[in-house]
Amino acid sequence: MNLSHRRSQLLNHLHLSHTHEIELSERFNSIVLEGQVQTWDQKVRAGWKAASWGYHGVVNHLQVPEIPEETIPEPAITDATLEGREYDVCIVGGGVIGAAIARELSQWDLKIILVEKESDLAVHTSGRNDGMIHDGFAAPPGTRKAHYNVRGNRLWEPLCRDLDIAFHRPGSLVLFPARFYRLLYPAMAARARKNGVDGWEYWSPRKVRALEPQVAGEQRGALFLPSAGVLSPYKATLALAEHAVENGVLVSLNTQVQSLEREGNRLTHIQTNRGTFRTRVLVNAAGNWADTLAAMAGDEYFSLHQRRGTDLVLDRDTGKSQNHILSMPDLLQSNRMTKGGGLVVTTEGNMIVGPTAFEAPGREDYSTRPEEVTLLAKHLRLNKALDLSQVITYFSGVRPCTYDEDFLIEPSPQVANLVHVAGIQSPGLASAPAIAQDVGIMVVDILNRVMEVKPRASWHPRRKSPLDVRALPIEARHTLIQDHPSYGAIVCRCEEVSEGEIRDCLHTAVPATTLDGVKRRTRAGSGRCHGGFCTPRVMDIMSSETQTPLESLTKKGGNSWICRSRS
Repeated sequence: MNLSHRRSQLLNHLHLSHTHEIELSERFNSIVLEGQVQTWDQKVRAGWKAASWGYHGVVNHLQVPEIPEETIPEPAITDATLEGREYDVCIVGGGVIGAAIARELSQWDLKIILVEKESDLAVHTSGRNDGMIHDGFAAPPGTRKAHYNVRGNRLWEPLCRDLDIAFHRPGSLVLFPARFYRLLYPAMAARARKNGVDGWEYWSPRKVRALEPQVAGEQRGALFLPSAGVLSPYKATLALAEHAVENGVLVSLNTQVQSLEREGNRLTHIQTNRGTFRTRVLVNAAGNWADTLAAMAGDEYFSLHQRRGTDLVLDRDTGKSQNHILSMPDLLQSNRMTKGGGLVVTTEGNMIVGPTAFEAPGREDYSTRPEEVTLLAKHLRLNKALDLSQVITYFSGVRPCTYDEDFLIEPSPQVANLVHVAGIQSPGLASAPAIAQDVGIMVVDILNRVMEVKPRASWHPRRKSPLDVRALPIEARHTLIQDHPSYGAIVCRCEEVSEGEIRDCLHTAVPATTLDGVKRRTRAGSGRCHGGFCTPRVMDIMSSETQTPLESLTKKGGNSWICRSRS
């Protein structure tokens, strides 16, 4: 089919006139869409349609009136910290994927830098999800999502032991809303088998009620997937990065890539707001900006679109009412863009409800909508012990999606020393360790062409987490407080976080520098009062411990100051 026929097909698909300003071209074995459409929905649907034509990628430059193209926000810091330095590997992006890759590569005797434009790690997609380690059932068979999900699921439990962070495997119950759904079980089992999921079985309504006493009365049995797990997504990201730092990796925060220089088909220099440096290999793990980074490298053969989702967070004690992850999706729906959401029990005890899934512009638009709370309320009926009065907060996240709705993990077809890790939407968290393994192999293979890569002789396989006083047995807690009284001085009453824990998080391998950074590491401010009582005391500790004036402290970096001097 030539481009003229494809253009006609696309216009008919969008119900647009054939005089409409849409042009198609081919580049790097990808299809490029240019021109203008009337709505954001039309732009996204055009990208999905183009993805069905079998190209390697879709570059979607269609414009929508009154929705300008986004640019990366201006950096808050400018200095020459990195000027003139040289690295073997530069990883762009401080989410769970970038952090996992950094840790994986730290096993080799290489000079590695991870750059992140924010003041902390896990600020965007990696810190804005429910922490579920998916079992792999929902991913379409034969996709990279399915492959990496199941591999990653198996890797997380031993990895969490090495990282010294909590990992639970409660399993997931996909509840049937009607008796005839039982007839779908053979097809569901076949899908699980095809994806290589570790275990599945049918549970009768009686068994579901016996093991989930609060479950909704309308359930008619369930598919049980025992391999589904949960962890803290931001603590996992931080632990991976800290372990990488302990093994020689440099993490450079507040560092934004502004341009890339090439010589022939190789990248040579990376220009940032903190100086220009050289690298032998660049790993593009830039999340919602990965297509922008690819374009900087002269390697634009894919575009990303954003899928925003909102979750509700319930009180800590709600987790006691439920033993498994619960969902009741419409298994007959044709929407392949979302798993439907549900009730996820977290490692901390809270329940997370959601997420929703909406196509929307805004790579960093974390606004929430009242109607989304109404949509999420339907999940609460799955557990009779839950209601909206238990909601303590809500948040949204933005998932970076390719138009073929699959992960893009490969060395660049055009640039010899560039590896793309893009479109890592759900189940990206579950897939992260497996993705990191394969990207590590790709990077080492590229480097072996120009240098000898050897294992790091001094690599330490384990990391020790800072103290979590609340998790200690009462006797051990008593002894600790006797020896170190600051661990008995409770600052955050909701989460029982002590002064000692807050001081500790200011001196880790990747220390907290903002109020949100302390919250991610210790949960101070994560309770029902939202830091209403503990914020002044946390700030006082941060100020005295780091010798930083109170008026210089920020909530999340940049100009998000919490207080200002009268002068």
